[in-house]
Amino acid sequence: MSSRTSPISQQVTIRRAVARDAKRLTRLVRGSGAYEGKYAAAVAGYRVGPDYIEAHRTYVAVGSDEQGGRVLGFYSLVLAPPELDLLFVADEAQGRGIGRLLVAHMQSEARAAGLDRVKVVSHGPAEDFYHRVGAVRTGTALANPPAVLWDRPEFEFRIPSQ
Repeated sequence: MSSRTSPISQQVTIRRAVARDAKRLTRLVRGSGAYEGKYAAAVAGYRVGPDYIEAHRTYVAVGSDEQGGRVLGFYSLVLAPPELDLLFVADEAQGRGIGRLLVAHMQSEARAAGLDRVKVVSHGPAEDFYHRVGAVRTGTALANPPAVLWDRPEFEFRIPSQ
């Protein structure tokens, strides 16, 4: 599935990320309100580079109409081992169903790639979101200082074949 348009509160198209998206995706990660306070260090120096975009299935949700093609969110699916590596929605775009749309797109991509499960290692503030979009809690990834200073919930999306 290469793109999808949905009447959320505006038109949103999901397309494959390209190298020129790298700076915008990096800004989205670093500016995420979900990573404030004790979580800020995890994304402070994070970079989504053109090499990352090329190596993984990275897709962006782009607003049309009044948003003027603005990137509203993105995800990255790693195939081996299967993992939803990144999923971010711009703070001002949250609550509009964009995260849910990105997850549905990811599941479709995973199914097309022949995957039956996709792992997610999250952080506390996103735990409710993953429950709401159908992920099943499978465990806890323990803190790994100095890189990660807190335990993280692990989830799994089960990808049914059609």
